[in-house]
Amino acid sequence: MELRAKRVCENLAARREDSITAKHSLLGDIGATNARFALLTDGALGPVRSFEVAGFARFADAAAVFLKDHCPHVEIGKAVLAVAGPVEDQRCVLTNCPWVIDQRELHETFRWEVRIVNDFEAVAFSLPSLAAADVVAIGAGKPKPGAPMAVLGPGTGLGVACLVPGAEKSIVVASEGGHATLAGTCDRENAIIEQLRRRFGHVSAERAISGDGLQNIHHAIVALDGLDLASRSAAKITESALNGDCRVAHEALAIFCAFLGSFAGNIALTFGARGGIFIAGGISPQILGFMARSEFRNRFEAKGRLRSYLETIPSSVIVHPAAAFLGLKSLADF
Repeated sequence: MELRAKRVCENLAARREDSITAKHSLLGDIGATNARFALLTDGALGPVRSFEVAGFARFADAAAVFLKDHCPHVEIGKAVLAVAGPVEDQRCVLTNCPWVIDQRELHETFRWEVRIVNDFEAVAFSLPSLAAADVVAIGAGKPKPGAPMAVLGPGTGLGVACLVPGAEKSIVVASEGGHATLAGTCDRENAIIEQLRRRFGHVSAERAISGDGLQNIHHAIVALDGLDLASRSAAKITESALNGDCRVAHEALAIFCAFLGSFAGNIALTFGARGGIFIAGGISPQILGFMARSEFRNRFEAKGRLRSYLETIPSSVIVHPAAAFLGLKSLADF
């Protein structure tokens, strides 16, 4: 009995020692709508927890709740944060919400070593780790080994990044490509863009290819056609389009997919992304069937003399629920 008790005590002591010596890092994927966190412990990724950004005045408040509720007795040494906005000098003012995420402030508050990257930079770093089940192909094409791969995605905003594989180390080119000027390819699209120009001045791709963008397209169609329809959320427009019970909603989502295809083709040409184009974000996985039947792929390839170039490039939708965390995990060793 004494020997058994001694072994139990030794095992408990070993577990306590493991908890002390284990290396813990906080990973965060911070958008304008949701802030998601996970704990990385000795290379193992824990569950991802999500918080509504609107419920907190500051990023630090949301992080503090995650720490208190999900890892109260854990000593965290590092944090790697993917944020939806441009990062300059390890500081970001999020594009579509008032949060400011600053490395120096977080170090003073939590005593972490902090690395801040653009959210689509993190998703781009995840691309080599994605399995076949993590993506759904839309259209033909075969990736060229070793060629750049680009990722873009409509959500609250529109992110863009490119991964350039290397023999020893891959690099990611982060960008604010979602704010490039939107181009139309027909009279109907030109008329919609003109409606948006009257509202916003500059019409970026994000003004049409995002959650708010879908609402903007719907609003423009209502105005152009002289209809008496109330404004609807992107979720309601999508639901009506998929159910087939509203012509305007169906046209809005169809034009959304067409714009997305044209923009994705532009990104493929810009980066020479012959390793593939990947569509991320929360919207595309919800409309996979609609998107596959839409003009997305045709518009992706419709680049005049460069059609044959685009036809060889595969396009896929990322359906992995936490792809950004795969990328963040790869960046945690700094």
